[in-house]
Amino acid sequence: MTWNPFKKEEAQKPVEEAKTPAPARGEKKNRPTPKMKQAQNQNLRPLVPADRKASAKEAKARLRAKEDAEYEAMQTGDINHMPKAERLPWRVYIRDYVDARFNLGEFFIPVAIVILFGSMIVTTVYPQLSLPLMILMYVYLFAVIIDVWLMWRKLKVKLVEKYGEKAVAKGMRSGTYAWSRAIQVRRWRLPKPRYPKRGHFPE
Repeated sequence: MTWNPFKKEEAQKPVEEAKTPAPARGEKKNRPTPKMKQAQNQNLRPLVPADRKASAKEAKARLRAKEDAEYEAMQTGDINHMPKAERLPWRVYIRDYVDARFNLGEFFIPVAIVILFGSMIVTTVYPQLSLPLMILMYVYLFAVIIDVWLMWRKLKVKLVEKYGEKAVAKGMRSGTYAWSRAIQVRRWRLPKPRYPKRGHFPE
């Protein structure tokens, strides 16, 4: 075997790694880098739908379906599907209390209509009866006001004892809710009374 002094030197030469030449500072890349704003715009979806008319129609249909479901729940007495305001516990208590008692006010509208039309017919024959009929209607109206006032006075104490001052706060309009229900005919009230007959007072 022949000894070659140059072979050792060739073996000791470092192997140069293949490197990709970096682009010069002023040299442009083959593909431009997208700007941040452009990249964000690609990911954004339009907030306004393409067909505004169809979208508004769908929203209106959903709202109408919700209102129909709530109205049906008030007719059937389904508390779980009534409007949120009607599901408040003190409003349920007010309804049960008003529906349980005999209210003079629930006959006010029918009585007032009968008296007005009756006075128009009777006074053509007996004009002297017009004044007594009007006095009778105002006496009945005064009796209704007294009855509603006494009802609310007792009901307010019960609401405060059971639910606190928030149940009779000004923003709750509990008094208005009570007297407006008290002057309606019982079978025409919405939400529908939970019991078919009077006398079922809440605890």
